[in-house]
Amino acid sequence: MSTYRVLGIDPGTRVVGLGIVDREGSRLSVVAWRTVAPGRMKGDVPSRLRVIHEGIAAVIAEFSPDAVAIEEAYYGKSVQSALRIGEGRGVALLAAAQAGVAIEQYPPATVKKAVTGSGNAHKSQVGHMVKVLLCIADEVQEDAADALAVAICHLNRASSR
Repeated sequence: MSTYRVLGIDPGTRVVGLGIVDREGSRLSVVAWRTVAPGRMKGDVPSRLRVIHEGIAAVIAEFSPDAVAIEEAYYGKSVQSALRIGEGRGVALLAAAQAGVAIEQYPPATVKKAVTGSGNAHKSQVGHMVKVLLCIADEVQEDAADALAVAICHLNRASSR
């Protein structure tokens, strides 16, 4: 049985969540998770975007995912916030495209529903279910848990196709 590996990305410009999940048959297993957190760097947004791009590119090179799944921007926040998230998404999409990795995008409600059964689930519910579904005992930072949820969402949808 072959393994299918997905890098899930929860985009942003202050903290980007990254989660790598494998599927072998019907079994999901966590490979790794981390965050890229350029925070408030001097040089502002362009410098943060460079750090994010380099971090994502390094994870793609290290783990060789078969696909990248990324969460779409949530538009319920301020316009400024949506624009910043869009910049982070663009950098993530560029890193995956440069590596030649297949890319899928999912709305936040679809990701939440895939993991919790409800598209209106709270972040804490998503984090809890990610830990349960992937049998993770350690603490998982919120952005990394969201990225793992995006990967799970893609793997569930890919297996049903």
